[in-house]
Amino acid sequence: MRCWALAIVAFFATAAEAEPVTLRSPDGRISVEIATDSGGTPTYSVRFRDRLLIAPSSLGLAFERYQTLASDMTMEAGTPRAGEDRYRLIGKAAEARDPYRELVVAFAEREGQRRRFDVVFRAYDDGIAIRYRIPAQPNLTQLRLAGEVTQFRPAADYACHGLNLGRVDTSHEGEFEPVRISQIRPMHLFDLPLVCAAGDDGTTIAFAEADRADYGALYLSGMSDGRLGLEARLTPRPDDPAIAVRAEIGGEGVASPWRVIMIGDGPGDLIESTLITSLNPPAEGDFSWVRPGKYAWDWWNGPTLAGVPQAGMNDATIRGFIDFAAENGLQYMLIDDGWYVNSGAGATVLPGADPLRVIPALDLPGLIRHAEARGVGIWLWVHWRLIDADMDRLLGEYARWGIRGLKVDFMDRSDQDMTAFYHRLMRSAARHRLMINLHGAYAPTGMVRTWPNYLTQEGVLGAEYNKWTRRITARHNVTLTFTRMLLGPMDYTPGGFRNTTPQTFEPRNMAPTVMTTRGQALAMYVVYDSPFQGVSDSPDAYRGQTGMDFIRRVPAAWDETRFVSGRIGEHIVLARRRGRDWYVGAMTNEEGREVTIPLAFLGSGRFEATIWRDGGRPDAVESERRAVTATDSIALPLAPSGGGVIRLAPAN
Repeated sequence: MRCWALAIVAFFATAAEAEPVTLRSPDGRISVEIATDSGGTPTYSVRFRDRLLIAPSSLGLAFERYQTLASDMTMEAGTPRAGEDRYRLIGKAAEARDPYRELVVAFAEREGQRRRFDVVFRAYDDGIAIRYRIPAQPNLTQLRLAGEVTQFRPAADYACHGLNLGRVDTSHEGEFEPVRISQIRPMHLFDLPLVCAAGDDGTTIAFAEADRADYGALYLSGMSDGRLGLEARLTPRPDDPAIAVRAEIGGEGVASPWRVIMIGDGPGDLIESTLITSLNPPAEGDFSWVRPGKYAWDWWNGPTLAGVPQAGMNDATIRGFIDFAAENGLQYMLIDDGWYVNSGAGATVLPGADPLRVIPALDLPGLIRHAEARGVGIWLWVHWRLIDADMDRLLGEYARWGIRGLKVDFMDRSDQDMTAFYHRLMRSAARHRLMINLHGAYAPTGMVRTWPNYLTQEGVLGAEYNKWTRRITARHNVTLTFTRMLLGPMDYTPGGFRNTTPQTFEPRNMAPTVMTTRGQALAMYVVYDSPFQGVSDSPDAYRGQTGMDFIRRVPAAWDETRFVSGRIGEHIVLARRRGRDWYVGAMTNEEGREVTIPLAFLGSGRFEATIWRDGGRPDAVESERRAVTATDSIALPLAPSGGGVIRLAPAN
């Protein structure tokens, strides 16, 4: 359990005289007021531009057997301090820079055991964050936390988009659907983020979590007393379901993750925000070896491969995918489930499964040499249970083999022990210089700052579902950018080039199709944030196809991200910069539309715009080139369920 030393604070009032205190963001637009109510319960409220967003909401801890530490408490506030998170990042930006102001407030019981805790408040220009710190104390030496008395009470019945999982043992894959706060019931379990329109002026908020290291995941439920608002729910421990967190409270105390409310003038502000990563500890050590990139993949498409009559887990197939990656400048090839002895059963670990014994049909050392000679790195799929059983030995062997990274799968949990597994895995992978992609994973909490080798993760209803459902609609794809993507990279696995209309789409396992256009497939490489980005279809689907020229060029990580326009569930236009080149991606729902893209972000000089837009069929793409400057705009027509992309390069 990560711990922090208690801050030495200068108290400005005695407990009996304590008054509400206010903490403001550096730009002054966001303020948090901290107080205790008439029953001595700690509360906080949030204002944005002097308008109440979050009404007074309770804070506190809940122990097993319905015991709480949340009432009849004194409050003593320390002196605010200023700080700034500034660091290198791999993903939506090359550098994050987030100034903040922080205040530590101490709460203690007036009578009885006189237990105490601190609450750390931070106000950023794009949100607020709250965390508990529990110091070592005579009457509280062991933490057995059942939950929290953390509330989020909106000032009005906000219209939101959320994912109601209803359970905690899940892969966190589902649709974010419209819901009002008043419709969220105590039995619901809403995943993070919950994104809400907080008024008619465009103000948007998102409830999230950051820096979870050894703690049960946060979910949101309706208020148990029937009032309008949300209450925190923590994932119980599988081995001790009465509690969510178990820890010894040592001399330095115990800290919770950050409870975060992202705030912006509009939803685009939240897309650009780096708040979730900034709330995590900085990286330690050398991560210069981490390389983002795109990968070819043998699983989603079947596999199918022309010239290989029995395509599958064999040398000819994998060599074909490696050669395809090399031909198209893809940095990696991912070998999925089935490569080691007694694998291939997905979530089930078969008896005798051995992730260090390669099946006879594969000459893995030879394939690694073949890939390295062509500038392609190999990643391997491994079930998490096998990694957990012998982590350092396995990762050390993979590093000696020359493997570049691992896709670890089927955790499907978010409890305290699973959170700790994530951090142990990243620490071991960093020692062995391995990059990581987690599938069957909970949504991000920003740990990519601490572990830059943690390139991406699933926790998203992505393209794999085209193989067996009709759930991957254009509206869903657009909605993901305003919801799940706020928290960090997502391995959606884009690149479906067998494009159909929603009316003609049928799920199929081999050579699957998608019910969105080729233009939308291209746009995902700009719009979706993932430094390890899949090129997921078969090489046969890409060869000779218009649009593959764009996939070859588009980067997987960016120096800067700009929101251009969009509405949740309707459309999205993002601009991302790498060096002096800009890329624009646009996606729409089932309604066709034309979007106008002002180019003011280009700066001075002339640029050549290469445009790929929807053609007359779902699998058709038209392209053109034109000269532009920052004073120009480009009108981009989007077909129903469609999209388009633009590359803007200096004219010289």
